[in-house]
Amino acid sequence: MRSPNLTTRQQIMALLREQLHSARDLAAVLSIPEREVENHLTHVMRSLGRNSQLRFMMEHAFCHRCGFLFRERSRLTRPSRCPRCRSEDIASPRFGVEGRTPKGAKVS
Repeated sequence: MRSPNLTTRQQIMALLREQLHSARDLAAVLSIPEREVENHLTHVMRSLGRNSQLRFMMEHAFCHRCGFLFRERSRLTRPSRCPRCRSEDIASPRFGVEGRTPKGAKVS
């Protein structure tokens, strides 16, 4: 997916418009460190906040063992351990970008 014509953030945006991805998935596709992806995601979120046509989506991390959903977590990184059962088997949060429906438009 590396394209010399697009910046890393533009490539991330393109990938996120296709489907949900975790930071690890994006790092693997773009051949960059996962921490760098998390930094780019912060900027992508900020950019989309100014865009009325697109919306940043985040599917929260959850514990595979007990099903605890990390709803209150605002950080984009994967939690290390479940606060309920202390399991470390945590699903990474996944991110996406979708188009917003203009106000007043009918959705069928």
